Amino acid sequence: MDIAGHAAIVTGGASGLGAATARMLAEAGARVALLDLNHKAAAEVAIDINGLAIACDVTDSTATERALAKAAADHGPARILINCAGVGPARRIVGRDGPMPLAEFERVIAINLIGTFNAMRLAAAAMQPLTTLQDGERGVIVCTASVAAYEGQIGQAAYAASKGGVVGLVLPAAREFAQFGIRVNAVAPGIFSTPMLQALPEAAQQSLAAAVPFPKLLGQPAQFAALVRHIIENRYLNGEVIRLDGALRMGPR
Repeated sequence: MDIAGHAAIVTGGASGLGAATARMLAEAGARVALLDLNHKAAAEVAIDINGLAIACDVTDSTATERALAKAAADHGPARILINCAGVGPARRIVGRDGPMPLAEFERVIAINLIGTFNAMRLAAAAMQPLTTLQDGERGVIVCTASVAAYEGQIGQAAYAASKGGVVGLVLPAAREFAQFGIRVNAVAPGIFSTPMLQALPEAAQQSLAAAVPFPKLLGQPAQFAALVRHIIENRYLNGEVIRLDGALRMGPR
């Protein structure tokens, strides 16, 4: 799909991977709506890219329906959905203080997995009645998984479970939406220089980068965005989860 001229929605668009992807889409000629709980930060990105910022909790069905309706009213129906909203807290299943509170596990699953499904179902429903483009497509959905879905580390049980769910969602969704010309893929990033990681001491960041086989660098959000662009533009990519990790395979810790 040619990005230029189409409406796009990016969840978690206020920072990190989502903000970089929103900027890429705008540069490629899309009309971009950024959905995020942090409306102030999303608005700052939106100003830079002449986009639209909408406060939204992707775990809330009604709020997400309203956000997508607002985006459609301003930009027209979206043919591109990029799911970047997510959290990554670290906590052992059983720590020094006892079992991990169930509510904390539920929160990670709700945001990372249910939020992804929620935005997907609503966006896909809106894409299905659209007129097909010249290449037969109606839309493209890209989700954010993680290498933790495959090699979750100690303390990542909730995060790994949520991202494993995203990985498992991609193929059945791609198969279901194929009849409508809607493709579904995901990117599984490794260790990326996002605001969460940038909060660590410089020495800790360098240690993480050294664990990457090659290049021995932290991934940059712009590299994630570049892969998302390729997925959108390469119409033969469908039902796939692509690792973006410099050949990293994470150890237990």
